Amino acid sequence: MKKFNSFLVEQKNTHMEHLEDNILNAGVAGARSTINYLQSLRDMLAGHTAKAMNITVKWDGAPAVFAGKDPSDGKFFVAKKGIFNKNPKVYKTDAEIDADTSGDLATKLKMSLKYFSKLGIENVIQGDLLYTHDTIEHQTIDGEDYITFQPNTIVYAVPADSNLGRKIKASKIGVVWHTIYKGETFETMSASFGQDISPGLKSINSVWHTDATFHDQSGSATMTASETHNVTALLSQAGKIFQSIPAAALNDISDDEELLMRIKTFNNTKVRAGEKIHNPTAHVTALMHYIHGYYQKEADKKKTAKGKETYLVKQKEILKYFTKHSKADIVKIFTLMNLVVDCKDIVIGKLNSVSSLRTMLRTADGFRATTPEGYVAIDHIGNAVKLVDRMEFSKANFSPDVIKGWQK
Repeated sequence: MKKFNSFLVEQKNTHMEHLEDNILNAGVAGARSTINYLQSLRDMLAGHTAKAMNITVKWDGAPAVFAGKDPSDGKFFVAKKGIFNKNPKVYKTDAEIDADTSGDLATKLKMSLKYFSKLGIENVIQGDLLYTHDTIEHQTIDGEDYITFQPNTIVYAVPADSNLGRKIKASKIGVVWHTIYKGETFETMSASFGQDISPGLKSINSVWHTDATFHDQSGSATMTASETHNVTALLSQAGKIFQSIPAAALNDISDDEELLMRIKTFNNTKVRAGEKIHNPTAHVTALMHYIHGYYQKEADKKKTAKGKETYLVKQKEILKYFTKHSKADIVKIFTLMNLVVDCKDIVIGKLNSVSSLRTMLRTADGFRATTPEGYVAIDHIGNAVKLVDRMEFSKANFSPDVIKGWQK
């Protein structure tokens, strides 16, 4: 069975899973760790623990960018996620960027190379680009003047006459840093999340940079006794259901990559439609129909009997899971995921209460208020998972009614 943290960051912050999905990704170990995450978050937000779990804010930036010194020659570079390939892809000159990229991406990488080299970066750090000076806009929203930037789905708005607004307007590029890497080679580097990176870098007018670290200066994110009680009650239900699910019912999903992919793909159709799993029993029935239909459609596309048979055999193999385990036990898995989502949403609501920037969605009818993309929770070992309100952000990310940064 795949270990829990192999699904989290694979030692590099190039992909991170949603908290509830690790019940599927890592079976019994994932379900147990998911509940532990929520218990730790509850205790931290209730002020009942000395060991606070680190939390970072997920900014909706793009693209992901890496910058620092190449440990092999000490030269400054910028990179995309190809930095961790077997043959690392890093860029140390404009010519190298032009040889491998083009258009808007090439422009952003060149600006990153030019300006980030002035920050005094000693190790390797990862961040998300927020804007370049040509993408900053002035908008009047609710009668007030804002500086806005939209790297992806979310529009970030800062009062134009604020100190932050003036700094952003004067800068050439903006970035949020969230991960530090150390090691003698790119392949062997280990990641540290939730670090305060910006204070160790030089402050220059051409770069506005900040950290993703969550700070609650006002104390607004402290849960009330009632909220703490509600989370505790949900976690108690989750724990009882978890204990009642046979280990094999969970582990047989995480051990079968094809089955895991099909289940997550089906679940994501609900996310795209903005639908919660209100009825786990009906969900399992619909999931079985989806899997049967998926392989049948793939088989129907093939012209030869051999090609058709390949998918029909896969169909039979994947559907064995639903005859091997009782429907009641499978239903419990999705009931557990629902309870985790309910707990997670309470936590996200408290964290959102101290958001310092206005976040909005751009539609054909104008701007609509929204919450931040989400957060990353990092445990004391260094494992990390996403805390995202998928009914809000993920739905907006897929919605054709929301105008994305690249569509303007």
